[in-house]
Amino acid sequence: MVQFLLDSNTNLMLVGLMFASGIMFAWPSLSGLMSGGQQIGTLEATRLMNQGNTMVLDIRDPAEFSSGRIPKSKNVPLAEMSKRMDEIQKFKDKPVIVTCASGTRSGGALKLLKGAGFSNIYALKGGIGAWREASLPVEK
Repeated sequence: MVQFLLDSNTNLMLVGLMFASGIMFAWPSLSGLMSGGQQIGTLEATRLMNQGNTMVLDIRDPAEFSSGRIPKSKNVPLAEMSKRMDEIQKFKDKPVIVTCASGTRSGGALKLLKGAGFSNIYALKGGIGAWREASLPVEK
């Protein structure tokens, strides 16, 4: 292996590319773990929602939100979340499911919520895209 790396710069670049692609592949899972909440799938999300005391927090922009949303979800765009935290404070001790378009922005929202004292927070793995792919209801 060492000889392979020393033979040429091309081999070294290939190994570097392999490590970089591995990190990019694992990044969504790692960022979810570092955000302070956990990722849940659509099945677990619907189970929590059926309990009746769960808030679904959609952090997409208003234009994205109006194109289709999870029923009874509340829209607080990620860019406005710090300013609008008082709107969701009553859910501090209840389950909160955070969703975005694909699940990539949810980690930032989980960090903000955890910092505000929310303890029962989840990110919907795959976001609204996974919700639609599972053929679950969407409101307009």
